[in-house]
Amino acid sequence: MAALVSIIVNCYNQGRYLDRSVKSVLSQTLTDLECIIIDDGSTDNTRQISESLMILDSRVKYYFQENAGLASARNFGVSKAEGKWVQCLDADDWIHEDKTRFQLDHLAGYEDREVVFYSDYDRVLIDPNERIIDHQPNIIGTLTQEELIERLLTPDFLSSSPHPALQQATLMRKSIFLKYPLQEGLKAMVDRYFALEIAAEDIKFVYTPLVGAFYTKHQSNMTNDWNHLVNSYADFYERVASQHPKLMQFCQKSLMFFVNEAIKEKNQTQFEQFAKFVQFPIYLSDGKIKIWGRSSLNLAFIIRRLLPTTLLYEKGSLSQKILNLLSKPLTRWMPSKSG
Repeated sequence: MAALVSIIVNCYNQGRYLDRSVKSVLSQTLTDLECIIIDDGSTDNTRQISESLMILDSRVKYYFQENAGLASARNFGVSKAEGKWVQCLDADDWIHEDKTRFQLDHLAGYEDREVVFYSDYDRVLIDPNERIIDHQPNIIGTLTQEELIERLLTPDFLSSSPHPALQQATLMRKSIFLKYPLQEGLKAMVDRYFALEIAAEDIKFVYTPLVGAFYTKHQSNMTNDWNHLVNSYADFYERVASQHPKLMQFCQKSLMFFVNEAIKEKNQTQFEQFAKFVQFPIYLSDGKIKIWGRSSLNLAFIIRRLLPTTLLYEKGSLSQKILNLLSKPLTRWMPSKSG
């Protein structure tokens, strides 16, 4: 008889964490489940740990694929899942023992509808010696569909609220994954884009008030690398603009931040990555400069490259003249304010 719930644990060279993650699945108060380990081409002891866990509990299943990335591993796991409900879990994270039962207890009224249950979670900080040094509770609360979408489009460091739809903290019908497989072309932000895509399709997100997942943050995490993070968001917004252009209106505050940072740092690559998506007018230099169109924005970047920081980011008569120049529409050289 097929399990009701399939929990997919993706693992790439994280064998040292796998036992804790899988045992949090096997300890669920709802026992009608299977735990599917997807080994994404690991070269460590992932296979050996998985085999010992399969001996421990027949609900554990193991599959290997050549390394293809997070999205591919999770899609592969979904293809092997027998349950009507699916959750994905990274091998270095774990879940509350009552998470699955508690979330399914909120099914009343949604029996015949595609639905995503999402919960609160703890961010667990890990030091270089793999010791837990802190727990940071992330309480999300009930969000409207628009609030959810806008938050997903905002980088975590620009928001005062937690990421609202971590895969580790969700549980959803398998049919959703089948209709909207994870985007394998994304370099990062895979889970964020997946949640955004299904929210944009008006699939219902239901808040279940429980600290349901424990999401680890290592000093070696790729998201600790600023350049990687910037490039990941550039790729993310590129995908949103291509596939969900109507949602770009919710990205403008974030895009303005990245454009401002690119101008301050004279980073042409970053400037080109984000400037193409902004909607005018926008504001630069802590709101001092109002930019009316593309040509004005390009001019602002050119001037920034030619001048030292003090002339644009500190007070002074010359600085004020430059700000006044940039704040005026370039009507003499431009056919319209649209740039």
